[in-house]
Amino acid sequence: MDKNKVKVAIIGAGNIAQSAHIPSYKKLNDVEILGVCDINLDRARDVANRYDIKYVSDKYQEILDIEEIDAVSICTTNDAHAEIAIAAAKAGKHILCEKPMAMNVKEAEDMTKAARDNNIIFMMGFVNRFRADSKLIKELAEAGKFGEIYYAKTGILRRRGTPLGWFTNLAKSGGGPVIDIGVHVIDLTWYFMGKPKPISVSAATYSKIGDYKTKGVSRWVALDADNIVFETEDSASAFIRFENGATMTVDVSWAINGKETGVYSYIYGTKAGASLEPLMIYDEQENYLFDSAPVINSENSFVNEISHFIECIQEGKETIAPAEDGLEVQKILNGIYDSAKLGKEVIL
Repeated sequence: MDKNKVKVAIIGAGNIAQSAHIPSYKKLNDVEILGVCDINLDRARDVANRYDIKYVSDKYQEILDIEEIDAVSICTTNDAHAEIAIAAAKAGKHILCEKPMAMNVKEAEDMTKAARDNNIIFMMGFVNRFRADSKLIKELAEAGKFGEIYYAKTGILRRRGTPLGWFTNLAKSGGGPVIDIGVHVIDLTWYFMGKPKPISVSAATYSKIGDYKTKGVSRWVALDADNIVFETEDSASAFIRFENGATMTVDVSWAINGKETGVYSYIYGTKAGASLEPLMIYDEQENYLFDSAPVINSENSFVNEISHFIECIQEGKETIAPAEDGLEVQKILNGIYDSAKLGKEVIL
């Protein structure tokens, strides 16, 4: 084994670990996956055998106690993020935590404090920040291309795309499409806007469709898909105010009787605007309106994300998706649920 390699462990060996984290780590020459943990020991052993991983356990603390492990990817159900992240920070392990950060703001605050107190790198799995088109928009925004970004709208609408498994179990997920896919578009658009401080949310959630028997559509199925319950919302809308006067509107759904949108993000500035999917820049040139389509190559956003995490560990630099960002996004997510429950705008 190469002593110069960053040695990582995977905690939670489900779909996102097997489809994204592990393959991305495997593409990097300066990384070795040394451990894997899952509450289903047979699954952990299977993953270890397939990827030649040395240490296997169904207890995360056993993995954290292995001194030679430098960092962990937390890929568990949402309800386990905080407990594992805090333990990992205390063990001196760098952390890449899948979204959402936690189940609630208090957990996110505790995770942020643990990372800070133990001087470890804590990176949120905000993978859409690492898309090629996202990187371009962010670069232009930081260069002042758009001027003051004062309004944005974002969302992702699935017509029939409710996942099966723990996602609809409120005790494990903390919510439905808002916390599952809404977190992606809210974070990304907020990132484009320069991460202004959120101050209030007005929102509504809807549980109108629930389980469905629609033919001809596929669904994401968690590896643990027994005892399925439908306790979460299946769509939501929100209006977010920021301290600098900017605002954002959000629409998300797992299931809705309307046209699917895919991910969309529109930002509007005093000099220009931009959209994601399609990637377009809207500005004025020589007193004419221009719609410009930048030409870029597609990139693997998960590989970009994992590469950045490893680079931050090796060079001791700050990640572009720190724990503090996860905490602010968590405030928005829980603000949406609180506003919907109370039927009024809530102050964050």
